[in-house]
Amino acid sequence: MVQIGKTCKLEVVKQVSFGVYLNAHELGQVLLPNKVTPKDCQVGDLLDVFLYLDSEDIVIATTGRPLAQVGEFAYLKAVATGPYGAFLDWGLDKDLLLPFGEQHKPIEEGRSYLVYVHANRADERIVASSKIDKFLDKTEPDYTAGQQVDLYIGGTTDLGYKAIINHAHWGVIYENEVFQKLRFGQRVKGYIKQVRRDGKIDLVLQQGNKQELDKHAHIILIKLKQAGGFLALTDKTDAEIIYDQLGMSKKAFKKAIGGLFKNGQLSIDNDGLRLTEMAE
Repeated sequence: MVQIGKTCKLEVVKQVSFGVYLNAHELGQVLLPNKVTPKDCQVGDLLDVFLYLDSEDIVIATTGRPLAQVGEFAYLKAVATGPYGAFLDWGLDKDLLLPFGEQHKPIEEGRSYLVYVHANRADERIVASSKIDKFLDKTEPDYTAGQQVDLYIGGTTDLGYKAIINHAHWGVIYENEVFQKLRFGQRVKGYIKQVRRDGKIDLVLQQGNKQELDKHAHIILIKLKQAGGFLALTDKTDAEIIYDQLGMSKKAFKKAIGGLFKNGQLSIDNDGLRLTEMAE
C-alpha cells in the first residue's frame, strides 16, 4: 500500500520537462521534480521515493531520505519558530512542523528534541509531536530475552536510562550495566534482558561475554583516570595483584586491555598501562 510519509518503490510512467511522473496507484500520478530525479531515469524504471505534501497540499515525491518516516521517532533540531509552531530539520528541503499543540514544552530554536513523526488526521500533513508517551504502544510487549532491538535514548531515571524500543515501547537500561557514554536522543542497538510480569522491559547494550568484556574495560579506564593515567600493571603481573587492584581475573584483564589497546584508548608499555588522549 502506498502511503504519504513512507518510502515506497514506484514506476516512472511519464517524462516531462520539469521531472517525471510516478504511478502512485490510489494516490494517482505523483511528480518527482528534476532536481531529485536520477539523470539516467527512463519510463518503466522503478524508483525508491518518499512521498509527502508540498506547500500547496499536493502529493510530491523525492529520492531524498528523511531522518524519520511516519510512525517513527527521531531526534531533530529546531531550525525556526513561527505562528503555528516550530520547524525541525528532518533531512528534506521542506522543514517538518511541530505544532504548538503537540509540544511537550516550549521549543527553542537551535536545540534538538526527541519527536514522533505522524500524519495529521485532519489534512494528512506530516507533522511532529514531542508528546512521546501518547504515541507509544500500549499493548502487551511481545519480545523475547536476547532479542536485538533498536533503541532511542529518551532520558534518565533513578535506575539508569529510558529508551524507546523499536519505535514502540519504553524500556530501561540500568546504570550499573552501562559501560559507554550515552546521550539524550542517541540511537543504539540493544538487547532485551527481560520482560517483567508488569510489562516493564529491562534492556542491555551488550550480550553475554561482550557485556562482561565492556564491564572490565570500563573498570580499567576508571582506575587509570583515578591514578593519573598510569597503572603499573602488565600481562606479566601476578594474577593476585591484578585481582587485588581491579577485582578481575588475569584472563579478563588481558582481554580487556587488548580491546582498549585496539581501540586506541591505552598504550601497553613495559612498565605498565598508559591512558591515551583518545580516552581522556
